[in-house]
Amino acid sequence: MKNKNKFKYILLISILSFSVLVTNYVFAAEFSWKFNNGLPETRNESKELDRFAADVKKATNGGLDIKVYHGGSLGLKNNDVLRWLPTGASEMGLVWANYLGRDAPALNAVYIQGSVGSSEEHIKAIPVLKEIYASELKKWGIIPTGFMGLPILYASIFCKGEPVNTIEKLKTKKLRVWSKDMVDTFKKLGVSAQIIGQTEMYVALKTGVVDCAVYPALYAKTVSLQEVADSASYLYPVAGLPYVLGASERKWTKLPQSYKNAVKNAAEKIFQRSTDYTDDEANEMNARRNLESEGVDWLTDFSPSDQRTFLDAAAETWKEAENEAGGEAPKNRSKILQAIGR
Repeated sequence: MKNKNKFKYILLISILSFSVLVTNYVFAAEFSWKFNNGLPETRNESKELDRFAADVKKATNGGLDIKVYHGGSLGLKNNDVLRWLPTGASEMGLVWANYLGRDAPALNAVYIQGSVGSSEEHIKAIPVLKEIYASELKKWGIIPTGFMGLPILYASIFCKGEPVNTIEKLKTKKLRVWSKDMVDTFKKLGVSAQIIGQTEMYVALKTGVVDCAVYPALYAKTVSLQEVADSASYLYPVAGLPYVLGASERKWTKLPQSYKNAVKNAAEKIFQRSTDYTDDEANEMNARRNLESEGVDWLTDFSPSDQRTFLDAAAETWKEAENEAGGEAPKNRSKILQAIGR
């Protein structure tokens, strides 16, 4: 009798152990997520996203395993993010308003190149930008789980061949930009600009599709610009829209609340780290020196007059963009201007 009971006990323990193993296997497989990142793996933002994923995995004891795919390696395009992210083709993805001009003009018009000109103004605008993002992305079935700031960047004109550091000279060149508002602003200045993704920029310069490209010195080496650009000159400051760590609402609703909290907490840490602007100017100067050491001729800046001309054209573009977008766009612009004290 004792042996029979002992056998039942062992059998019960075996069944329970097997059940736990099966449950854990299914659970882990259910919450193995992909994160689409269109930025190159060498970018600081990409490293931050890897850290974010590691923080989430640790906080959930491996229950939510997020694998970040860099450089668009999943084949999902940045400008299509409002189409593929809600479907869960990748459970998460980096969302940036500058790529959304086709599908969400109101978001694209929120904050264009040249909207603000200092870190102080930008910091005041960020809470409003977060509110706008959350409201608009909800309409697309996307949950903004958190935000990642961009440093205050210094947009320079990188050119192959003839050096350029005046708007007058730039009018004779074909220019690469990354958003529609930039095309419109440069058009006002008489400059021919076209949108080319950063992954195609190197080849476009090398083959002469464009003569010059707008890009920040801080990130130039991550896309090997020093190999194809002969010179560069600073034109204007870029206080960029924060990136959104977007999640498919369909996938997000299936997560336990504790996992959602883990994602949000990890995202908040990214945001705090990425909105420390104290070293931005020093980092910019170091980046320029590094580029010079690799053969890029760093020219004197575009003149104060040219810089002012660009910013005035950008202000005109911003107003036109929000009027054209309609809907909440004019109200959004007013909120931002009020927040930064204009």
